[in-house]
Order: sequence, then C-alpha cells, then structure tokens
Amino acid sequence: MKLGVIGTNWITAQFVAAAQATGAYTLAAVYSRHLATATAFIEKTAPAAAFTDLAAFLASDLDVVYIASPNSLHPTQTLQAVAAGKHVIVEKPMVTTVGELAAIQAAQAAHPGVFVFEAARHVYDPNFTVIQDFVASHPISGASLAYAKYSSRYDAYLAGENPNIFSPAFAGGALMDLGVYLVYAAVAWFGEPEAAQYLPRKLANGIDGAGIARLAYPDFDVTLVAGKTYNSTAPSEIYTGKQTLVFDSPGELNRVVLQDGSGSHDLTMAKAKNPMQDEARAFAEIIEQGDTARARAAMALAAKVHHVMAQLRQSGDIHFTNDPE
Repeated sequence: MKLGVIGTNWITAQFVAAAQATGAYTLAAVYSRHLATATAFIEKTAPAAAFTDLAAFLASDLDVVYIASPNSLHPTQTLQAVAAGKHVIVEKPMVTTVGELAAIQAAQAAHPGVFVFEAARHVYDPNFTVIQDFVASHPISGASLAYAKYSSRYDAYLAGENPNIFSPAFAGGALMDLGVYLVYAAVAWFGEPEAAQYLPRKLANGIDGAGIARLAYPDFDVTLVAGKTYNSTAPSEIYTGKQTLVFDSPGELNRVVLQDGSGSHDLTMAKAKNPMQDEARAFAEIIEQGDTARARAAMALAAKVHHVMAQLRQSGDIHFTNDPE
C-alpha cells in the first residue's frame, strides 16, 4: 500500500520503519508545512514525494495516511483524509472531545470503504493480549497503572518556550499524551468504569504536567498515574486475591510477571523490536482483507476510551484553546 505521512518528527520516522518492516507499505508522500523539513525527512527514511499543500497531498496517489501532527490538528486532518477516500491511521489522541469523535464516526459512515484507526500501539502488543486474557479469567481486586517519563520538551517549557506537547493551543499535557495509554489499557482490560475522576498537577499555563486518575468499577478501583515532568520506575500491577500481575508501563510492556505464594512466573511474550510494528501489521491486514468487523471493534474501543477521557478532562478542569464554547 502507498503510505503518506503528515508530520516529520521521531514518531513518524519510527512508524515508517515499522510499516516498511511489515512489507505491506511503501512510503509515497510526506506532508510538512516546510519543504526543507519534508525533504530532510525523506532523505533519512525512504524516497517519496514532498508536499507543503495538504489538499494536493491528499489528492495524490495514496492508499493510507498516517497522521502524527500536534494533537489539536488530528480531528480536522482525519476528516479531510476520509473525505479524500484515504484510510487513516491517526496518532493518539485521535480526538480531544466527544464532538470530534462523533464527527469522525459520521464521516466514516458516509465513506464505508474507508477505515480509520487510532494508533494506540500497545493494544496490538502480544503482551497486552497476555494481560487481557489473564484479566478475563481471574476475579479482579483492583489495579494500579503508571506511565511517567520526563519529556524531552519540558526543559524548553521551563526555559520559557511553548512546545506543542505543553501547549493549550495544541491540546498538550500528561493526560492527552501518556494518560491515553493508561485509559486504553483500563477500558480494554476492565471495561468502561462507572465513574472517572482526574486530579491534575497543572503547570502555569493550565496544562497538566502530571496527574492521578481514579476509575471506579462495581467491585474494585483502578488508579492511573501519568506524568511528563518526572521519570518513574514504579511498576504497574493488577490484583487478584493472593496473586499480583506485575508489568512495566502499559505503554511499554516489556515484561509481564505473575507473583503468587509459589514465586514469580514470567508470562512475557516475544515481540518486535520496533514497538509500532505489530500495530502497522494489524492495520495492513484489516485494510487488505477488508475486515470490517475488526475495524469496527477497534473504533468501538476508541470511542469508549474517548468518552472516559472526556470525563477525566472535565473533572480535572483542563481546557484547550480550540474547545467548543
């Protein structure tokens, strides 16, 4: 399939490498606001056409578009790509409001031959499935999921700059970045919570640099810890009676260990070196096979996730520049 990408940062390069490793994609076009940026990206990845006009980019001979622009641009660019008849893989978060979600669902319904995927890469990790299967077969007593990494752009913010990932104009912050990995994991493993509350630690501009969320289920609670202003080595854990399933961040999933009275049992599955390869392969299979059922299931999970994200953002009183009045 001919792949076009919007965005030229490190995550786009990683996705292109993952896509090429599957053998299902060929990089065909790169869109950037600046020609020099697009050209530099092409030089370090693969031969492709460079575009600075989005309409021309979407009108070119592409099968699928990968979107990795700033968060606030994801919904509009997704709608434009769907209208152009392109399959879309959009980085998380796909949307920042449920209204944007509804617009994408309506656009997809109007173009039934077009698939839209949110690139929640960890959902396609084999160790994510290991945990999902474990949860499905055990009574759950509770869970604590953590993902905190000191952002490479936080020093710039502290120096008085306004990097996208910490900007209200681009829907930045811990919840919308690392937090969405945690919400995806919780919703996929435990279902939608009865209630969701977020307690953010806000920066001076109102964006959450870190925060703690509580998801309430009928018989247990799940705690989520997300941060972009510090590094954490805390494990994530799922509790079931005397047993505890221990793993690193749901966004990484490098090791899964079951601890009980008899010791530790390693349940880790081998996975691709590039963490985006499993999702790239899954998306290619769905598109090439026209697997509407899998595509709908992925979108249904995304919809549940973003309804929870909306609750968390509202409870944390987090506002972005482009929020509806």
